[in-house]
Amino acid sequence: MIMPKNIEVISHYWAFAVFIIIVLSLCALMLLGTYALGERSREKAIPYESGINSVGSARLRLSAKFYLVAMFFVIFDVEALYLYAWSASIRENGWPGLMEVTFFILVLLIGLFYLARVGGLDWTPSRSKRHT
Repeated sequence: MIMPKNIEVISHYWAFAVFIIIVLSLCALMLLGTYALGERSREKAIPYESGINSVGSARLRLSAKFYLVAMFFVIFDVEALYLYAWSASIRENGWPGLMEVTFFILVLLIGLFYLARVGGLDWTPSRSKRHT
């Protein structure tokens, strides 16, 4: 039996509406369940881990060099993605593709040498360097 077009469209919308109602009902049920079964404590603001009360502050001051190293890693790691894509299409690109990837690598090497020259890759703290 062939259904008319409008009944078929309505049946698709009906299935989606039932799906949305079930999802929202499950979310509400889980939220109400955690509220009803959850522990009510007044000491929520006190950090507690592995049975040991914390001592001191958990905030550590980190040098900005750690973030710079992470940024350098991301920047120079993206190079591997481009080189992988180039190597997958090496036959289609031919000599012009080889020239382009050579230029790309040269630009990245110039950037790496610049970073080394300005001390961006120097991870030694200034207090532990020997002054000669």
